[in-house]
Amino acid sequence: MNALDWLNSQAFQAFGQQVIWSDMIGNTVGLAALALGWRRSLWTWPAQLLSGAILVAAYGSAQLSGGVGKQLLVIGVAVWGWTQWQRGRRDHGGEVAVRFATPRERLFLLGGTLLGTLAVGGLFTAVPELSWNPWPDAYIFVGTLAAMVAQARGTVEFWFAWVLVDLVGVPLAFSSGLAFSGLVYVVYLVLVLWGMRDWWLRSRMSPAALEGAAA
Repeated sequence: MNALDWLNSQAFQAFGQQVIWSDMIGNTVGLAALALGWRRSLWTWPAQLLSGAILVAAYGSAQLSGGVGKQLLVIGVAVWGWTQWQRGRRDHGGEVAVRFATPRERLFLLGGTLLGTLAVGGLFTAVPELSWNPWPDAYIFVGTLAAMVAQARGTVEFWFAWVLVDLVGVPLAFSSGLAFSGLVYVVYLVLVLWGMRDWWLRSRMSPAALEGAAA
């Protein structure tokens, strides 16, 4: 058995569904990445990259081409986000400074997410082999990108985007046979609400956050 076969083999069963190793390991690393993001650690980006690489195998085994595409996108954005945080603003403690997005940034995120979902959903509908559930898949695909862009910019809206992704991601994961992904999305939601509160409070305390968007 090679490494890919092992990753896509059953680890255990939950709620009458099999949990494969790639689903379990990739999402566990993803949880660690979210926790590191909450702590504003640069290691959140390598962790997201690794999680995305492993989850490519999980979504591939479930024949969710949209999910595979999303994880490939996660890998690319993780590299970009890492560079953004390395040269971004710092608070008095030397950590990445967080803030609320400007009205222009919010409009860009909302408009980009809407147009992106329509475009990707249309593609998935026109090419059914890319996704058996095109519109929810497209919504998660584009919503994940929007969340990571907001995170790379150090904006509190990052957490709001993840809440909206989770609301669709939980039922879609369970219905796709990725039970562990569904359970992890529930844990994500708890961490997201906790992280949202922390970044919200920090955005009010950080002088750098009051200077507006980074160049």
